[in-house]
Amino acid sequence: MDASPEIRIMSVTTDRKRYLPLLLIGDEQESMIDRYIDRGEMFVMTNVENIPVATAVVTDEGSGMLELKNLAVDPRFQRKGYGRAMIEHICRHYRERFHTLFAGTGDSRLTISFYEHCGFRYSHTVADFFLKNYDHPIIEDGKPLKDMIYLKRSI
Repeated sequence: MDASPEIRIMSVTTDRKRYLPLLLIGDEQESMIDRYIDRGEMFVMTNVENIPVATAVVTDEGSGMLELKNLAVDPRFQRKGYGRAMIEHICRHYRERFHTLFAGTGDSRLTISFYEHCGFRYSHTVADFFLKNYDHPIIEDGKPLKDMIYLKRSI
């Protein structure tokens, strides 16, 4: 893992939209981001040069369960361990108050593999999620997304 101890993860409580370009990497439709950005806790990871490299938004879904609504890593910094470091930070941050973290994603081999390597396992599928909730086709790995795949892990 290349993510170094020189990274800093902070909670963002104001002016969250200043990170919109990064958030749009994790969820490419702003109106969808607007549904959760203010009801969740937002984290931003910066590197030693104070450049935002990753962001995450986590919502309390009740009964000890959280949902990772958005996890994004700047493409310049992907595949270096920053996404995994963010997930581990979230789990440590919430460990005392929650027991399960869900992540919803498209049926993309790369994305699902990433989450599985971070300790997530398949939970359930929401049929036609992308078709019903987005105003344009969402393409990932050259494939149009249709269903939302939920994965979960213990915190």
